[in-house]
Amino acid sequence: MSSDSEFGHTGQPRWVPTREEYAQLWRESRLSIPPLVRIPAAAFTAFGVGMSLGFAHGSKMEGLRFRAEHAHRLPSTTTGWYLYHKSKNYHLAYGGLKEGVKVGAKLGVLSTAMFCSENLFDVYRGTKDLINTVMASLAIAGGFSLWNRFSAAETARTARKGLVFGLAYGGIQDIISLARGRPVGYVEFIRRHIGKTTQLDDEAV
Repeated sequence: MSSDSEFGHTGQPRWVPTREEYAQLWRESRLSIPPLVRIPAAAFTAFGVGMSLGFAHGSKMEGLRFRAEHAHRLPSTTTGWYLYHKSKNYHLAYGGLKEGVKVGAKLGVLSTAMFCSENLFDVYRGTKDLINTVMASLAIAGGFSLWNRFSAAETARTARKGLVFGLAYGGIQDIISLARGRPVGYVEFIRRHIGKTTQLDDEAV
């Protein structure tokens, strides 16, 4: 009798990939990492980077604010200075943590949206290349600009940053794919086009 783990809720057998299919999934994925692993990893990495940058910026700004607010009433005793620095350190930690979580969450959401969009374009076009990465970056840049109600100039600047990121990151992925022998959409198109041209020239001769 088969165990329940082998069947879904409908009574149909669950699909369990073989070792070869599992290896092929990793081999054919971007950066040799499947989307279900790559997207959460990118989100956590982006959150960690944003957390670090936000904590550093937030604690610095909170320190300047605390110093400005207490500049007119500095302590005059040893105990007073102890309490002053203790309170300052608390405000630095709180301000840094608050800003770190805010920036980290923002970068994490943007990263998740970008990589999910990239994967959707991969599935829709049936190929993995720089074009999908650029389209995903521009789509997220446009959505970010719309959400924040940027002006036309700010929207154009955000789109330009998205384009640069898409070209750079997509180009790196394509180079890695070519180095590992994986097909890249536009490269295969160019090869087929050159092949047809060469064949027509040979037939003409």
